[in-house]
Formats: sequence, structure tokens, C-alpha cells
Amino acid sequence: MRTFQQIAPLRAYVRGIRAEGKSVGFVPTMGALHDGHIGLILRAKNDCDLVVTSIFVNPTQFAENEDLDAYPRDLRRDQQIASNEGVGALFQPEVDEIYPPGFETVVDLPKLSLLLEGAYRPGHFRGVATVVAKLLNIVRADRAYFGQKDYQQLLVVNQMVRDLNIATEIVGVNTVRAVDGLALSSRNAYLSPTERSAATVLFRAIRFAEDYVESGGSAAPHLQSELEELIAREPCASIDYVALVDPESLIPVESLADRLTLLALAVRIGKTRLIDNSLLASPGLPPARHRGTRG
Repeated sequence: MRTFQQIAPLRAYVRGIRAEGKSVGFVPTMGALHDGHIGLILRAKNDCDLVVTSIFVNPTQFAENEDLDAYPRDLRRDQQIASNEGVGALFQPEVDEIYPPGFETVVDLPKLSLLLEGAYRPGHFRGVATVVAKLLNIVRADRAYFGQKDYQQLLVVNQMVRDLNIATEIVGVNTVRAVDGLALSSRNAYLSPTERSAATVLFRAIRFAEDYVESGGSAAPHLQSELEELIAREPCASIDYVALVDPESLIPVESLADRLTLLALAVRIGKTRLIDNSLLASPGLPPARHRGTRG
């Protein structure tokens, strides 16, 4: 595995690989790698000749009161995991390499960025879109891989790629879950044993919603109320939002009948904020899968 801290040598290396007629897959991460990231790497490895993975804790997507300083970091462990899983090139830049002195350009999606996560984390998706645009431009991969656990992020990246005609296909990969259903996340490391057990309430809410829709239930306000009550019964849990929305516009829906609906959850377990989601398909519709895009 080759490691790079600077943009120019990485670009030269990838350019050489592509000159040989080989394909390149890209997995951007903020480190603290877990089985969810490994799933992205393995999908990229299956699809492409070279896998490039980045490890960069992006400061511009954290608000002042968020966990930038505490965000889990273990570069040596991440390097070993990446090497073991077949990553060919690891990009681990310093902040000044991505945001050099005088940097001022940002990418903003004013509609998608203000809903759900954007309402609770102002500026978050501006930081996400800006850094992902830079990374896609740096690596210039054939495909880039993102987990569907961060559904709104995937939607934002897809929109940005279309709008800016970025020639990288965006591939959404199914959420990887622990045996008890908790979606894998770097922030799970913050949870105490008691909180870790309590955090399964998010998956229990998802299963409740899936059962409701599969049995023919269609009243979105009723389901939302039931889910809020279910989560509120967990003493460690505090709800930011339980939302039933259109999976493309993120606008709330009133009926779940004859359509796909995104259930999006943001719940604080103790001090740890967790998100999860599920695409609910009403009876008779095919199973939901998020489509990738390229510009």
C-alpha cells in the first residue's frame, strides 16, 4: 500500500494507474475505520483495479459545539486495516493541504442542506460538499463509494456531482449493522455499555416502521407518533427528529401508500448523537435501493 500526504504525488500515482487502462475506486473516510468502511473498501475492490482511501477529519463540517477535537483518531490502526483489506493508495493529508492559506471557495446546496441534519447542524453539508468536491477532483476516480447510513449526505453528494458535472460515479452501499441491528458508526465508540444497549432503540424503531408498512399501514403522522413514543420509552434516548419524507426531496409525506418513503432518525443516546434510516416500500413495490449518479 502506498501512502500519500500531499495532493500532487497522489494525483501523479493515480494518473499512472489510469494510463495503464486500469480503473480506480475511491472510499473517502474520516478514519476510525470499522466494518462499515471495510464494506465500502471491499465493494470498491470488487469493482475496480485500484482502491484509493482517504483519511481526513474534515474541520469544516463540524460546528463549534460539536466533537471535532474528540472525534476518534487512530491513524496507525487505520493504516493497518486499509493495508489488510487491499487498499492500494492511502491519502492522509494535513488540514493545510486541503485548506491552504487563502482558501475561500465553498460548495453549498441551499435546499437539501437545510433539511433534517442541516436544520440541526447548520453549515454541516456545506463542509461535506466542499471537501467531497475537492477529494473527487483530487483523486478523479471512476467510482466513489458512500454508505447509505448517511443517506442525506449521499443525496447531497449525488446532487453535487450532477450539478458540477463531476465525472465520477457515486455508488451507495447498504448500511452495515451489528448483530443487534445498530448501524456501525465511528461515534459508537463514545457509548458506555448501558448506552450501547439503549442505542438499539433506533433499529427497533426501524423494524416497527417496516412492519407497519408491510402490514398495509399508510398514515405517516400516525406512524411518526408511534415511533416517537417507542423511542421516548428508552430512558437514555432524546429525539432530535423522527421524519417520514420523500427520499429525493426530503419533504415530509402524509401517506405511505404506493410509494417509497424515507424514515430518517436522529437520536441522542446520552451525549452521543446517532443517525439511522430506512427506505420503506409500500406493499407491491420492489425493494428499495439508492441509485448512484455521475455528472
